[in-house]
Amino acid sequence: MDYSSEEDSDISESEIDDYSEKPYEQLKAGKYKVKNLNGTLRCPYCAGKKKQDYKYKDLLQHASGVGKGSANRSAKQKANHLALAKYLETDLASEADPIQRPALPQAVNQPLQQDDLYVWPWTGIIVNIKDKSIDSGYWLKEFAKFKPMDFHIFLKDGDLIAQAVIDFNCDWNGFMNASEFEKSFENARHGKKAWNSRKSEAGSNIYGWIAREDDYNCGGPIGEYLRNKGRLRTVSDIVQEESQSRNSIVTNLTHEIEITNENLDKMQYKYNEKTMSLSRMLEEKDKIHNAFDEESRNMQRRARNEVRRILDEQEKLSSELEKKRRKLDSWSRDLNKREVLTDQERQKLEEERKKKDLRNESLLLASKDKEIADQNVLKLVEEQKREKQEAYDKIIQLKKQLDAKQMLEMEIEELRGKLQVMKHLGDEDDAAVQNKIKEMNDELQEKVDNLENMEAMNQTLIVKERQSNDELQEARKELIKGLDDMLNGPRTNIGLKRMGELDQKHFVNICKKRFPSGEAETKGVELCSLWQENVKNSAWHPFKVITDDDKVENIIDEEDDKLQSLKQEWGDEIHSAVVEALKEINEYNASGGYTVVELWNFKEKRKATLKEVINYIVDHIKPLKRKRA
Repeated sequence: MDYSSEEDSDISESEIDDYSEKPYEQLKAGKYKVKNLNGTLRCPYCAGKKKQDYKYKDLLQHASGVGKGSANRSAKQKANHLALAKYLETDLASEADPIQRPALPQAVNQPLQQDDLYVWPWTGIIVNIKDKSIDSGYWLKEFAKFKPMDFHIFLKDGDLIAQAVIDFNCDWNGFMNASEFEKSFENARHGKKAWNSRKSEAGSNIYGWIAREDDYNCGGPIGEYLRNKGRLRTVSDIVQEESQSRNSIVTNLTHEIEITNENLDKMQYKYNEKTMSLSRMLEEKDKIHNAFDEESRNMQRRARNEVRRILDEQEKLSSELEKKRRKLDSWSRDLNKREVLTDQERQKLEEERKKKDLRNESLLLASKDKEIADQNVLKLVEEQKREKQEAYDKIIQLKKQLDAKQMLEMEIEELRGKLQVMKHLGDEDDAAVQNKIKEMNDELQEKVDNLENMEAMNQTLIVKERQSNDELQEARKELIKGLDDMLNGPRTNIGLKRMGELDQKHFVNICKKRFPSGEAETKGVELCSLWQENVKNSAWHPFKVITDDDKVENIIDEEDDKLQSLKQEWGDEIHSAVVEALKEINEYNASGGYTVVELWNFKEKRKATLKEVINYIVDHIKPLKRKRA
């Protein structure tokens, strides 16, 4: 059974260890299933997750990660997972995958090789080579079955016998090949012992063995080569170093797996939160929709009742009017029957007849007014009905637009959540998952394409800004061309400056301190011309690129050899002048390398604005006008 019957109350962080004993006893008693029917393992405390087929190692990592370090889990969940980890380590240790340890290579006839000092990388030695015409390529082919990496022959001038070293790969395969190389010579009795115990000349046979401590410390070219190339190490040292490296890699991978599992748990938790939020929004939308439908039905019912009441009143008024008309007709007939012969009675009858006619006319006018009023009432009813229908249609349209907007926002959020989850949970080699991710990316891209309209507006603003900048630059160029004489006069705050041009006075001042007065000025001009050419040289670019708050900048590389040499030889003043000229060239004409004329504020040592230049020109034109006047 799944973990679904626990009490709802939570526990504090300090009670985790005490509380973990209870779920551990329940696991031992078999209350919660950990093994699946197919032999895999499952987490009984994470029943809502899709993954329920863990291996022993993966489930142990999951339980330990949630129990010890997950910030998104409650204290009760941490205690349950700690109990699961204890249950796996104590009661299900037999389910763990056996760890296969790599076997150490054992060379033949070397019972104490793990304590012997070898030259590493593995190197073989060959002596008594008498055929000097054979090069290293021949020996590489001769010993190709041992897979050598290189072959070096040592032969002093005047010697008839050469020596050589053969390099093997530095891994265990290289060691096995080197051991087979030594074994082949020992089987032929041409090994190191045979060479050291020889009593006479060795004849034409060559001898070979693996380089060890005595070879490393010996004199001659072979000992020097071994000391320069490698170092002495035992097999046990190499095994221990590789074991430590392997354990470090396993620890790092385990830590990364735990972090990944924790991130996946966080993503799952966020996805569940988003799903619940979307569900609540859909429920709220359904409630609003039902309330709107109910209100619409009530409005229609009230409208029908109102129309029925108006029609009933109209029918009642028509009935009363008809009764009065019949009564007047009856009176008229009675008056006609009661005609009298006397004048007085006739006059009275005539007066009554006139009154009756007036009443009849009044009744006819009232009847017409009633008909007009009835028509107006019907028109008002129709108009009210039409307005209500238009309002209802508008509300329906607004409701549809609101639903479409909410659905689009929910779909975008849901797609983003699903995309993040599938990126973490999906297999990179699963084509179906990759296709699904691609489809979701396309759908998400389609839903945010409306942002491109804003990009188009930004592009239009950028174009207008560029046009304005171009016009300003053209105005500056025209001012530079037309006002060359006025802005180049002496003692002016606003003038023209050639950006990237060195000032000779810095060089002359330094040369006056080092050379006689007759040579100082000439030396200063020559030195200034030399460094002016260096500044103009586009091949010399002593700058480096740095990034500060996502902003890329070019700054002077103080480690540049030329600049360091200039500073050491001529001092800070000339060094600062050259650096300033380099900055100006890089800012105004980095590709061309030649100087550029610019409007300059010499008082504040910066580029002059168009407003400053125009004010300066106006101030200088006014005195000229006064003089002419």
